[in-house]
Amino acid sequence: MAETTIKAFAQQIGVQPERLLTQLVAAGVSGKGVDDSLTDEEKMNLLGYLRTHHGGGEGGTTKITLKQKSVSQIKQATRTGPARTVQVEVRKKRTFVKRSTIEEEVAAAAEVEAQAQIQTQAQPEVSETMAETAVVEAPHVPEIVIPEARPSGPVIVQAPIGASVAEERAPAVKPGEAKRPGVPPKPGEKKKGDWKGKRGDRQELRLSDARKGSGGKRRDRFAPSSATVQTSMSGQHGFAMPVERVVREVALPETLTVADLAQKMSVKSVEVIKVLMKLGMMVTINQVVDRDTATIVVEEMGHIAKAAKDSGPEALLGSDAGVYGEPEPRPPVVTVMGHVDHGKTSLLDYIRKAKVASGEAGGITQHIGAYHVETPRGVVTFLDTPGHQAFTAMRARGAKATDIVILVVAADDGVMPQTIEAIHHARTAGVPIIVAVNKIDKPGAEPERVRQELTKHEVVPEEWGGHDIFVNVSAKAGTGIDQLLEAVLLQAEVLEFKAPKSGPATGLVIEARIDKGRGPVASVLVQRGMLKKGDVVLAGREFGRVRAMFDEKGKAITEAGPSIPVEVQGLSGVPSAGDEVIVVESERKAREIALYRQGKFKDTQFAARAAAKLSNVFEQLQEGENTLNLIIKADVQGSIEALTKALEELSTDEVKVRVIHAMVGPINESDVNLARASSAVVIAFNVRADSGARRLIESEGVDVHYYNIIYEAVEEVKAALVGMLKPQFREDVIAQAEVREVFRAPKIGVIAGCYVNEGTVKRNRPIRVLRDNVVVFEGEIESLKRFKDDASEVKSGLECGIGIKNYSDIQAGDQIEVFEKVQVQRTL
Repeated sequence: MAETTIKAFAQQIGVQPERLLTQLVAAGVSGKGVDDSLTDEEKMNLLGYLRTHHGGGEGGTTKITLKQKSVSQIKQATRTGPARTVQVEVRKKRTFVKRSTIEEEVAAAAEVEAQAQIQTQAQPEVSETMAETAVVEAPHVPEIVIPEARPSGPVIVQAPIGASVAEERAPAVKPGEAKRPGVPPKPGEKKKGDWKGKRGDRQELRLSDARKGSGGKRRDRFAPSSATVQTSMSGQHGFAMPVERVVREVALPETLTVADLAQKMSVKSVEVIKVLMKLGMMVTINQVVDRDTATIVVEEMGHIAKAAKDSGPEALLGSDAGVYGEPEPRPPVVTVMGHVDHGKTSLLDYIRKAKVASGEAGGITQHIGAYHVETPRGVVTFLDTPGHQAFTAMRARGAKATDIVILVVAADDGVMPQTIEAIHHARTAGVPIIVAVNKIDKPGAEPERVRQELTKHEVVPEEWGGHDIFVNVSAKAGTGIDQLLEAVLLQAEVLEFKAPKSGPATGLVIEARIDKGRGPVASVLVQRGMLKKGDVVLAGREFGRVRAMFDEKGKAITEAGPSIPVEVQGLSGVPSAGDEVIVVESERKAREIALYRQGKFKDTQFAARAAAKLSNVFEQLQEGENTLNLIIKADVQGSIEALTKALEELSTDEVKVRVIHAMVGPINESDVNLARASSAVVIAFNVRADSGARRLIESEGVDVHYYNIIYEAVEEVKAALVGMLKPQFREDVIAQAEVREVFRAPKIGVIAGCYVNEGTVKRNRPIRVLRDNVVVFEGEIESLKRFKDDASEVKSGLECGIGIKNYSDIQAGDQIEVFEKVQVQRTL
């Protein structure tokens, strides 16, 4: 062992340093401080001392006595007078004895008993009633040791309360008669118990059937479960009391009922329901909960949760792993990220020599597109992600499927919030960043300022000692584009991206939509293997046979290898963006797995909704919140995700946005009926209603809004939420008057003669009466006179008479403050 300080050694063995120093001094190691080192020899001296003085060595302690005292108070009621307080002091004393000591005592007692038996046999004239009684004591030891040599008299076994003891009063052994184990009693002799024969070195003491009672149902009141107590010479019982809490590993499927969860933890269902109620969920014993909720319950109850192995058809997917060839170099998958209007799409336009931005509404890319580009130096696959902040989730998904990120930053605009978000997404995914400083041909371009701002976010250029490549480009003039592609391919060569080109294909759904003439269409990025026309594919919860494949130019192709994006037709429905695409062996198996996933997805959704249903109702009743229900229909899955995230983020504590339904495709009659039943507003993004839905919309008056730019939808929903906010009013003081004299008229009442110091006093306005700057009354003006004539208003610097409604305690010197309530325009 290496030398360590006394303080570190004390922390290692879990004692206080001061106590360790005291023990070291007692062990003969003195003159040490807390920060001094401790050698191996000194540690051994300390160990020897502790063994000697704590029962570990010869002559050590054989008994340890623990004393405990607790004091409490109880109140004793009396018939007369107050209750008396009584101090109750409880003292406990427990003695622990070494097992070896007890075994020596028992062996000694057995020897004494054997000597007594020998003496009894040697003196036949001794009366049977004078037989010696042997007493064996075993304090604080749950094992009962019965020696093989038995005394002639009754055996009395004394043990602590709670130990299982079966008594037997054996008949006395007559002089000169030795009773052997297994010998039956004489006829007519009352049998209370019998000694069974030897089994090895052990004898068993059992109760007879007559002792058990009729039917064998009656049991000894000290026996825990059966009337049979087995003892042995080794001092071991047939049962052991659990001393530690059992911690179980609970395998959780995606959904299960509360009763099943309780059974897996071996607890009562009511205990699980209590935990769920503490978590704010009102459930029943047969209610279904999802895996996340069940995991919280399992960990709350002190057990370990783990995901159960899938036993459904999905477990058979591993058998479809075909024979793959050797990994070969593949094209890099590059994601272009950056702030809105910093030139991402224009940069790709120049690379692909095709104008995409002109066909996008508002000049903003509305959903992810994948482009396969051939350059003189090699092939590169680009993923174009939107730059607006509403597409944060889409950008994150693009980073997961990519190898390299090109971060586009405008030289005249600098680092913006979406630029920082893109950096975080790339860093989280562990993807290298190549910075393209765009628009360097503009008059106000400052590439060096961009480098300085990115350095604050840990994106440091290589020329400054960092690891990130910076390239100055102009998407408009084409400056630096060759250097950017060279940097991408150089980075790909260094990282050595490889994938097998033969075998069944696996990939990722980049985007999916419904085409009016072609049905469900999915953009798939092949990641390994070869995807061929006619393959049976499984994409998330959808399946189908590849009827046709097209590249990004719309050209039909028959196969696609790793890192190649294609459009696939033939799926049964629209998969979700980000779903894994797998080629399976047969359409039957693909259908089975897809149906299984759909059912499992419905169960999970049902469990999540059921768990939140009652809690949402209670929250709405308690808070009285306003909720705007929305139904979203869009052309692609990515737009649905972006819209849902952007709109739900508008929710506040007072008003909330809840998307109750979101689906790819046009508005149909089912959507309109759902909107009518739930009082929801339909948001249509790049889709329209069919003829049947249009007629239903007109007849039922359902509110439908059409958009083709996401931030316009967000702004209009935000305006609607502002209208749902409760109105707020601001009080503006418009006049202040001083009461100089009070007039009392029999028919009119009390009139305050006032001088207007500030503003204009108007009739029928709310007022406050202040006395020594303290509000004593709040009401409104009942009458306003200028001399003897009624007046509608009196301006500053003039005198007037003011009559206050339902108030006559006005005094000279009081101040009358006139104000009005103005509604404040609220915002989110």
